[in-house]
Amino acid sequence: MLNISDLTFDAYGRRFFDGASALIPATGKVGLVGRNGAGKSTLFRLIKGELTPGGGEIALPKAARIGSVDQETPASPVSLLDTVLAADEERARLTAELDSADPEHLGEIYARLIAIDADRAPSRAAEILAGLGFSAADLHRPMSEFSGGWRMRVAMASALFAEPDLLLLDEPTNYLDLEGALWLEARLRKYPKAALVISHDRELLNNSVDAILHLGDAKLDMYTGGFDDFERRRGEKARLLAATRNKQEAERAHLQAFVDRFRAKASKAAQAQSRMKRLAKLEPVATLIEQRVAPFHLPSPARPLAPPLVRLEGASVGYGGAPILRNLNLRLDLDDRIGLLGVNGAGKSTFAKMIAGALTTSHGSLHRDRRMQVGWFHQHQIEALDPADTPLAILGRALPEASESQRRSKLAQWGFGYDKVETTVANLSGGERARLLLNQVAMNAPHLLILDEPTNHLDIDSRRALLDALNDYEGAVILITHDRSLMELVADRLWLADEGTVKPFNGDMDDYARRVLDRARSAAKTGAPAAVSVAARPPEPTPARPSRVDPAPLKRKLDAAELNLARANEALQKAGDPALLSRPDPSGEVARKLAAAQKRVDDAEAKWMEAAAAHEAALESVAA
Repeated sequence: MLNISDLTFDAYGRRFFDGASALIPATGKVGLVGRNGAGKSTLFRLIKGELTPGGGEIALPKAARIGSVDQETPASPVSLLDTVLAADEERARLTAELDSADPEHLGEIYARLIAIDADRAPSRAAEILAGLGFSAADLHRPMSEFSGGWRMRVAMASALFAEPDLLLLDEPTNYLDLEGALWLEARLRKYPKAALVISHDRELLNNSVDAILHLGDAKLDMYTGGFDDFERRRGEKARLLAATRNKQEAERAHLQAFVDRFRAKASKAAQAQSRMKRLAKLEPVATLIEQRVAPFHLPSPARPLAPPLVRLEGASVGYGGAPILRNLNLRLDLDDRIGLLGVNGAGKSTFAKMIAGALTTSHGSLHRDRRMQVGWFHQHQIEALDPADTPLAILGRALPEASESQRRSKLAQWGFGYDKVETTVANLSGGERARLLLNQVAMNAPHLLILDEPTNHLDIDSRRALLDALNDYEGAVILITHDRSLMELVADRLWLADEGTVKPFNGDMDDYARRVLDRARSAAKTGAPAAVSVAARPPEPTPARPSRVDPAPLKRKLDAAELNLARANEALQKAGDPALLSRPDPSGEVARKLAAAQKRVDDAEAKWMEAAAAHEAALESVAA
């Protein structure tokens, strides 16, 4: 599908790719990983033709379609469902042609609509939208009513619905909640064509791709398996290179010692000369350069408070009108690690604000120790930073009594060297901004850390550093994140925001993942509009004889349905070959293919019967 060969590209005074090569098969799902700034998004732009390589080649099949999610869908009066349906350009074009096509061409249009399974398009689009968090009521709302974040989800839904030959996704979970991320994991696993995904989400890379493409030192290296397999093999490669390098250095030292000892002796001159040539030919062994990731500093509270830290009894909270959350009966202790689950809009952020003290309860009671300090990190802090501000100035306001050298020292601990402390926020990466704020909210050793999507801008190594810091931190934690790996490794209890309240969730993350996927499937079934069957749509009557239906296009449609049914039966025969069925099938692949072939026959037969009935009715109208 995608063949990258000896790619070279320079920009902004640096080399992004230097003889890089990779091959992605037609149905391969590949995760693209590498440090921030390595050039992953640049590679996407090169693949899409937005940038021109300095050397080498990026080759795709001639008619291959590339799909990506570059920007949010525009705010238009078009409904959500129609916006996604329009992403299938061929279906949209054929459906539009039905109203104006000549009768003799209608059969061809119907045959093609049958071939691309156009009848299922509305329900398929509704299923994708339900998985990404949209309700059945949202399907007919105009795009202008959705916020930018939700329109980004629409853009992703459109890309998935169109099923391009090569799907490019750049950090797709950054604008999804945990529920959307879990659904996307499952969706990518069964995506029928090639996909290349930039992601720092370990669970997505472990569960949804079959290979990892690593970008580092301007080269591309492919590793089969998920991210854990990649890390293990890369570690083995580093150890092998180190052993080879040590062996080579020992050989180099031995050769050099011989040359130094016998170069001046006439009897050994030839041997010394030979060893000098051998020394010159010894190629240095490449070293895997591991860049250091600065740790996070989350100091633990010096003095623990008496339990509980927080106790809620029949509490309700909102923003002045009807309460968002009601009947809250929960207790939080100093050693609690709470993972807060729930779809967007269920009240997770409202709950966090209440616990942080930014909202007061309207009913019931909230008991908390007056000495309790809270460190609260949320995404909007990053967005609210002044682009002209600097880390040194931000820390100066937070620590007005500290000297400049003390502030610089603390920033150095947080990973901001001399060249970064006076860099403006506008020139800091998203990961650097998140690192600055995460360390800042925790620097006074709070008793409780509330972290709302802390990993959105962090790469995988920085996420691991945050995980290590959280596991060393001895206060309470409330974690809201779409990063399933972080949730599983930090939270020891799960609370669920749902149906206007927050309650303990009885289960683990696997149980919750199944709940999310079951709910998405159920929503798709109940929320999808009834598909208007293009296969059953009668052709327009001719002006000369309005009561007469021309059977010719319906005969072509019937012939197409018969051909489709014959092909389906052939496929069923191949799938049901006794030689195949007699072999061991531990993975169940043969059985799945047989079931899929049978379903295709059933669907084709139903459409053939529909076409036959329509053709017969047309013949009767002519006879009348």
